Amino acid sequence: MARRRVKDPNASNEEIHLRVDTPPPCTRCDGPALLLARFPHSWTNSNGQRIEGLRESTLCSVCDQGKRDTEALLQLLTVCDRLDATDFEAFGGLVAAWVESLRQEYVDLDLLASNHDQWHRGEL
Repeated sequence: MARRRVKDPNASNEEIHLRVDTPPPCTRCDGPALLLARFPHSWTNSNGQRIEGLRESTLCSVCDQGKRDTEALLQLLTVCDRLDATDFEAFGGLVAAWVESLRQEYVDLDLLASNHDQWHRGEL
């Protein structure tokens, strides 16, 4: 399976672009990723403006293990050698749920500032 588009049922007219055949390595551990998702993402900058853009995330069997929104997707991708028509419908729903969980992740700015201060003092 090369590239696929999955319609995100939680977002109006948004498509999730997937790369399953040769995704890049996991962005967190540099190990092999199972898939790459590219999807619309927005955030509010420090001036209060809404910024629209695209985000890419990899699904990793090591880094994403044990996460509620990824377990079923990981099982489907690691157990099934090829997805058939019945698996593909479930796959689309699982990918949409995973992407929605990614959209809910935000940087903890207080923790980031604390880590920056510790690093600046040589404590990290």
